[in-house]
Parts: sequence; C-alpha cells; structure tokens
Amino acid sequence: MDLMKALNVSAHGMDVQTTRLRVIAENLANQNTTGSTPGADPYRRKTVSFESRLDRVLGVDTVRVKRIAPDKADLPQRYDPSNPAADAQGYVKLPNVNSFLEVMDMREAERAYSANLAILQSTRSMLGRTIEILK
Repeated sequence: MDLMKALNVSAHGMDVQTTRLRVIAENLANQNTTGSTPGADPYRRKTVSFESRLDRVLGVDTVRVKRIAPDKADLPQRYDPSNPAADAQGYVKLPNVNSFLEVMDMREAERAYSANLAILQSTRSMLGRTIEILK
C-alpha cells in the first residue's frame, strides 16, 4: 500500500470516530430530556453503524458511517405525577441513555481515533523522510 492510501484510510477512520463522538455527546447532553406533553416520548439514544466500502479512487476499503439511528431499546419510566410529561397514571417516560455505556463508547472511540492519528503521523513522517532522501 502506498503512503497516500495509508493517509486516506487513516483520515476516513478519524472521520467516522469524530461522528461517533458527536453522537455520544448528543446522547449525554440529552440524557435527562423528557417529553413536554403528557405521555410524550423522550429523547431516544442514537447509535452509529459503520460499513466498509471500496473507495474506487484509492483502490482500498475504507470505513464509512452507514447510518445514525435511534436505539429501539425500551424507555424506562419513573413515577412523577407532577412532571408535565406524566401520563394519566403519573409515569414519565425517560430517555434510554445510560451514561456509563456512553462513557465506555466514548473511550473506545477515542482510542480508535488515537490509533488512526498515530498511523497518520507515522505515515506523514515517512513521507517527509522520503522527500528528504530524494533531495
């Protein structure tokens, strides 16, 4: 694999991890967002799916964001009849965001981003050395 392909593959990896971190940040920011009317659904956690796709220009497989979709997991409920989003029985639907899970996903995305950054930096260094040798 030539060095330009390695740079592009690493850049695609960093791009998808950046998207993943943005979605995680949105989930954490909305972990307490309930509906505003009785019985309304609260914020639903979002998940990011990846896919491997052939980049015809580069001639290599790269990773892409396939989809950002709401998590279909059940919404927990809490008894709080004074909440404006409470249903007739006094229960409020809560977001299905688990901050522990989000932090673990964040750490994994950060590690993947860092690994891609290290590859990018190493490849850039090799390109610099190659240019120095050719001078």
